[in-house]
Amino acid sequence: MAARLRPGDVVALTGEIGAGKTCLTRGLARGLASTTAVSSPTFVLVHRHELRAASHALYHLDLYRLDSSDELEDIGGAELLHGRDICVVEWAERADELLPADSFRVHIDCLAEDARRLTVMGPRDLLRED
Repeated sequence: MAARLRPGDVVALTGEIGAGKTCLTRGLARGLASTTAVSSPTFVLVHRHELRAASHALYHLDLYRLDSSDELEDIGGAELLHGRDICVVEWAERADELLPADSFRVHIDCLAEDARRLTVMGPRDLLRED
């Protein structure tokens, strides 16, 4: 999935607490060759991760603590979502109206403690090989 992401893509993650949004973000960062470890940015809202041999970065946003999309705009988050870097947004439904129309939407359902179902929608297929 990470190998198919392009600069400017936004991955909007939804699902209940503990569904695996940060875990999925870690996997995407690893696949994009992040130079830093991924942790949840719940208290700082945004982490920036440099990518090896890339002219763009990975931004990891966690909107759990936001009450409205206005708060994201106030901190410059809207510019990140429409920039040239890849953005992964946890709790994306909290700022849905700010997301680009061509965002990838990934909903994670907990089926059991060790089982998840991902529903992925977007402008192109991120899961299948060409």
